[in-house]
Amino acid sequence: ADNLATTLTDLGAHTTVVTGDVTDPDTVTHTLTEHPVTAVIHTAATLDDATIDNLTTHQLDTVLNPKLDGALLLHQLTTQLTPDLDAFVLFSSAAAAFGGPGQAAYAAANTFLDTLAHHRHTNGQPTLSLGWGLWEDRSNMTDNLTHTDLHRMTRHGVSGLSATEGLALFDAACASGE
Repeated sequence: ADNLATTLTDLGAHTTVVTGDVTDPDTVTHTLTEHPVTAVIHTAATLDDATIDNLTTHQLDTVLNPKLDGALLLHQLTTQLTPDLDAFVLFSSAAAAFGGPGQAAYAAANTFLDTLAHHRHTNGQPTLSLGWGLWEDRSNMTDNLTHTDLHRMTRHGVSGLSATEGLALFDAACASGE
């Protein structure tokens, strides 16, 4: 977070790093009151894969809480406390449309983000929901993929986005105003 804040500051942005639980109303209310924002970029994502017949309540909570509950709380509180946002960007996933083995909870959470974006858009609130696919760089979201998995995906036309490509797409989407 500190590296990102430094980079953004170097680019001319005013940044404040605040840590807390995005699903806690008191924390988010305090943060928005003490640090008024002009844009929200909600990037929460957690995986805890399981087939539907083996999916536990704990796994659902692990996946849904930060992504779904966090986005809904940010929507509700920014609508109330900072109604003139310039941007409200949700990091969704192609999993919302295509799913993935064992990713019912993750697909559901991302489908919710897309639906929330539609709701906000119909109410005249600036919103983007970006359905990201696979990224080239390894992360906690791709650690479970083996070299064989990645090779199979590439053979089927699914190759990862480089950070440069992803950032260019992010910039283009934000500039589109849609």
